[in-house]
Amino acid sequence: MKRKYIALVGAPNSGKTTLYNWLTNSKFKTVNYPGATVEYASGNLAGHLVRPEDPFLHLVDTPGVYSLKPRSRDEEITVKALFDLPEVGAVDGVIVVLDGTQLERHLHLALQVKEAGFPLVLAITMSDLLRKENLQYDFSLLSDELQAPVIAFDGLLASGLREIVAAAATLPERHGLHPLQKDSSEIHKKAARIAKLALSKVERAPEKLRRVSQRTRKLDQYFLHPVFGPLLFLVIMTVLFASIYWFAQPFMQAVDFSFSWVASKVAGESEDPGIVRDFLAHGLIASFGAILVFVPQIFILFLGIGLLESTGYLARAATLIDRPFSKLGLTGRSFVPILSGFSCAVPAIIASRNISSRRDRWITNFIIPLMTCSARLPVYALLLAFVFQGSSPWLAGFSLAMLYLGSLLVGGIAAAILNRLIPKDSASLLLMELPLYRRPRLRVVAHQAVVRTQSYVKKAGPIILWIAVILWFSSNFPHYDMKDPAQKLEQSYAGQAGHWLEPVVAPMGVDWRVGVGLISAFAAREVFVSTLALTFNIDNKDEDSQRDSLLKQMETATRASDGAKIFTAASITGLILFFMIALQCMSTFAVAQRESGSWKFAFSQLILFNVIAYLLAVGVVQGMHAMGIA
Repeated sequence: MKRKYIALVGAPNSGKTTLYNWLTNSKFKTVNYPGATVEYASGNLAGHLVRPEDPFLHLVDTPGVYSLKPRSRDEEITVKALFDLPEVGAVDGVIVVLDGTQLERHLHLALQVKEAGFPLVLAITMSDLLRKENLQYDFSLLSDELQAPVIAFDGLLASGLREIVAAAATLPERHGLHPLQKDSSEIHKKAARIAKLALSKVERAPEKLRRVSQRTRKLDQYFLHPVFGPLLFLVIMTVLFASIYWFAQPFMQAVDFSFSWVASKVAGESEDPGIVRDFLAHGLIASFGAILVFVPQIFILFLGIGLLESTGYLARAATLIDRPFSKLGLTGRSFVPILSGFSCAVPAIIASRNISSRRDRWITNFIIPLMTCSARLPVYALLLAFVFQGSSPWLAGFSLAMLYLGSLLVGGIAAAILNRLIPKDSASLLLMELPLYRRPRLRVVAHQAVVRTQSYVKKAGPIILWIAVILWFSSNFPHYDMKDPAQKLEQSYAGQAGHWLEPVVAPMGVDWRVGVGLISAFAAREVFVSTLALTFNIDNKDEDSQRDSLLKQMETATRASDGAKIFTAASITGLILFFMIALQCMSTFAVAQRESGSWKFAFSQLILFNVIAYLLAVGVVQGMHAMGIA
């Protein structure tokens, strides 16, 4: 059977992806602003829509664009999909999706597709809104003007779907393609003329169209208000951020408990489970747990962002935050990824896919690891508890709040520096057409959150697993049979690395045991606390007692070389600074590599952050020593 490739093209929020979902029986999430996706999806026509007499249709859903003259990553990909689809070349035809409430602006894109030489079908969406106002375009006039079939489509009930399939299947053969010749102003004038003619036979059509968007305008009086807008934005983003952290915690704990329980069953109750059981329990199973423990946060993040996108609010949020972010060389699209970085850098970096500009996405991904993620909290809690022992709890709480603000300040400084160092090919502008407020389709949003979460596990999982297994091996060999855990760790490859690292960490005022903790923190920052408990020979199964015992041990711990105390005000300050800036998370490293597609980016980020963190920590510790502060 002959195969026919048909591309769907339309402006952001025109209903294009909704139509694609119906055509292919897919459940890709509908989005509301440019840059929400920087890749196209493809799929075969759903089986129940296939007719024996028609050619085999393969559909391609391109990113939402306003023009075929590329000025952004979205438009580049759409144009490439139309003219140079991998293994196919140019597509055979185009379904141009037009928002019926914004016909004049969207006709501009349809005229460009026609001028390029593609056979096309026009699908008029938002027909449910038009039907409520008893508004109907003169489709025959539109069809005559563009020499193409024009069909109304209802995204909720899928009315018009089979007519669109039939029209696409019977499109004439594509003959010659050529670049756009007419300038935008001429095409815009033609679009305005056609839209006016299509409405000329409809009584009071302009007034009816205005009523369609009346509810949106009323809501925007609050959401885009110069005072209430930022306040509502802060409340909504706070709820989103809190949900990523608080709502995910029970599920994360359940995942952690499940894998810990399985690992304990595999290891058995014997003190010497054997190398195979130990590897399965504390190597493979524990590593899988390290991968899947982030899944609840990632799912909730994508679910929350999907709901905000589907309602049309996230486009408003981007416009509100765009101006202050522009001072740092970013746009409003960078805000949600940076905000979610306070929960976890892994889903935050994945969320930066919404940024269409490569440069802005690069800067955003580069500074996300500087945000104070939840994995740093156990480390900060231990170090601040040591500093403020016997003091009022609010001092430690205030210091923790300052660490959060400090990470945002450091990230802003880093973004400003990168903005000056990286040349701009063109000005980064946030250009968008604010969509109408709509009720989200929960099934579609939830399914897409699941799909994206699965993508994280499949892409980042293998790298995380291999690094975790290597860390297990290095901390258990070459003296696996040694009974004393602390001695075994000291003489393991990781312990040897710690002794080798001691001259490096000594200027920070610490010894090899803390060095081992810094190495182990690469698996996960919170591992630093449990590694300290092991290296300082704290063996207490009760968490609170273990913490108290560790704090007491930290008070008396000294360096073997000179007998000086390891944990002092200076060394604690240095460690806090180090953890604030250093990139010590293998999950972040793996996802950074996967999302950027560049080992160079991931290793540059890893090396630069750790070197800067080390130099700052050493500088602060030595400076405090010079001032007589131990």
